[in-house]
Amino acid sequence: MENSKTSDKLSAFLESGIYRFENSNVVFIDPVRMLNRSYTRFRSSPSAYYSRFFDSKETIVTSDSKKRKRKEKKTPHDLNEREQVATLRHQQARPMLLKAHGFLMEATDLLAIMKDLRGGSNICSSKELSEQHSFIELGKVWQAPLYEIILKGALKGLERVVPVFNNLVVNETSDDMEAEFLNNKYILPRESCFYMSDLGQVHNLIHECNVGFNLIVIDPPWENGSARQKLRYPTLPNWYFLSLPIKQLAHPDGALVALWMTNREKLHNFVQKELFPSWGVSHEATYYWLKVKADGSLISDLDLFHHRPYECLLLGYFHGQGTNSKQPPRLRPIKHDQIIISIPGEYSRKPPIGELLLEHVPDFKPARCIELFAREMTAGWTSWGNEPLHFQQSTSFVRDEIDDTS
Repeated sequence: MENSKTSDKLSAFLESGIYRFENSNVVFIDPVRMLNRSYTRFRSSPSAYYSRFFDSKETIVTSDSKKRKRKEKKTPHDLNEREQVATLRHQQARPMLLKAHGFLMEATDLLAIMKDLRGGSNICSSKELSEQHSFIELGKVWQAPLYEIILKGALKGLERVVPVFNNLVVNETSDDMEAEFLNNKYILPRESCFYMSDLGQVHNLIHECNVGFNLIVIDPPWENGSARQKLRYPTLPNWYFLSLPIKQLAHPDGALVALWMTNREKLHNFVQKELFPSWGVSHEATYYWLKVKADGSLISDLDLFHHRPYECLLLGYFHGQGTNSKQPPRLRPIKHDQIIISIPGEYSRKPPIGELLLEHVPDFKPARCIELFAREMTAGWTSWGNEPLHFQQSTSFVRDEIDDTS
């Protein structure tokens, strides 16, 4: 019976990309399988997504990393007041994170599958993936309003040309759509749309979209020394996010808001005391994203002060303006301390957790979902940011083998 249950869980995982550990608050996910549920004729390339933490080299501790660990090792006497609060927060989460990791290491059948998650016929080199255009830079030039993107449907002749910046670009079909911009090709999932604009133009969404989203996922470009040093992406000061029009974007009768966070205590304090209150959002629960390598080991020591192998996702409810006060939406209680385990993709890329959040969305069906500061697209979602096509480049996909339309 136990073997049958394990087999059923593995079968469900291979289909959905979600592996649920019984009688626990822990799930393991394969982002590639979850992303592929947005597409019909294309598949996300595992070799492109899993660009890190697969080679045996990743497990080697270099002399530089040893120096960093020695440098970062602090005693309680070395910590300032804010760091002491952060350490206390970590110590509270530590036992359940260790327990969650223990579940993974005991799931030998899942571990065997994890080692092959990067398999696939399309091997994309880092050179290929880095040769895409910088949408951030292109969006700043005076010619930006003149740039156009060519949208091509599955049927021959189904083609249209629309502005790529400051415009709602929509794939209203139930099929993938190929797009071409400055000789680069991109894949748009079914029934999705994006609005690519400078980060100061988010308010244009209110006029372009049929607002009333009841699931809002936000991955802000928080000020981050690592991102700045590596020139990964431009960051913004905390005060900027106070002006995000969450109240105008959310459904007037309520919405679930999910906010990705770093582990900086200053940031947690800002969100709890200033950001959520300014948005009209009440903090309901905290999820944890625990990052592992292909062999199941953590990507770094759990207690490494500045490089802990997990991030937080804060969930809150926007309770709305009460326009339907006679029948207010039923807000589902959210379980605290849920843990999502996965192998990370590219630096700062978040796993596609939208499906895991739908059960907590207020009673509006179908759910209307939007991601702010998005760098990729999901079927049925609206994506806004200054580079929502970043991970949509065709070199990150392979054509489905069963598709014969090419």
